[in-house]
Amino acid sequence: MRFLVMGAGALGGYFGGRLQGAGHDVTFVARGAQLDAMRESGLRIESGAGDLTLDEVRAVADPAEAGPADVVLFMVKNYDLREAAEALAPVMGDETVVLTVQNGVTAPERLSRILGSDHVVPGVVRLPADVSAPGVIRHPVAFHKILIGERSGEVTPRIWAIAEAIGGSGPECEVTQDIEGALWRKMIMLSSMSAMTALTRLDIGPIRDCPQSRDLLVACINEAAAVGRVVCPSLTARDVTEAQTFLLETIDGHVHASMLDDLTRGKRLELNVHSGEIVRLGGRHGVPTPTHAFVTAALQPFVEGAVDHQPAG
Repeated sequence: MRFLVMGAGALGGYFGGRLQGAGHDVTFVARGAQLDAMRESGLRIESGAGDLTLDEVRAVADPAEAGPADVVLFMVKNYDLREAAEALAPVMGDETVVLTVQNGVTAPERLSRILGSDHVVPGVVRLPADVSAPGVIRHPVAFHKILIGERSGEVTPRIWAIAEAIGGSGPECEVTQDIEGALWRKMIMLSSMSAMTALTRLDIGPIRDCPQSRDLLVACINEAAAVGRVVCPSLTARDVTEAQTFLLETIDGHVHASMLDDLTRGKRLELNVHSGEIVRLGGRHGVPTPTHAFVTAALQPFVEGAVDHQPAG
């Protein structure tokens, strides 16, 4: 299969690298130092699931340089979605599938309005990874999973073909008939962890060890779950309990959301597709979301990146 990786950061570099390592035709769309490094020395994955070094990869700055693709791994940040989607026109054929794995729950619909709903397949990634240096993807654990599914719930031949390709390259790839539910299960956990770790500038451990901040974390989970259960009928009380158990007990205390990394590095934030989206949907459906509203307001000055503040006087 011919894959185009739109956004060769941590996720795109990891999944695209694994696919190339398994023999698939892969082209990476990258920019800046990442593009330069990939062109000069290839791509290296340092992983708890096994290292991989690709001495040569095909990396381009513009999808138009890539040619037609069977599958696009659409792995850009939410705030780059429109520009990146519009740039895909030269690679889109009648049967091209665009697998979108953005955080939040709105990307499949937004992408469908640009590319057409028949082309878009949602996915949910569970993979802790980052770009440790240009051309180097760090994945410190053995866990690497992606869930994919048609929005209709139908299990189609194209879904199985993509799952077989990704699964055959190493990562676990699960086909689900409830991709909306999968998106919301991640949304409940990620919006809550992003809210609290970015707000406090702390890992999850100290947050849950302090009774007051633990209460705020629980409030974030419950608000997100209340909105999710109105919007997504397949969510159950068990899903809420599992989210609480994961964040309050299971997840390693040294973990924090990537939004905290973006905040400390002065990068743009995906705040408005996390807490901001919970607030927006809560307002639409009459579900109170005061904790997520507070987080959205408190972090809003950082949404566009570093704040250049000059003290008065």
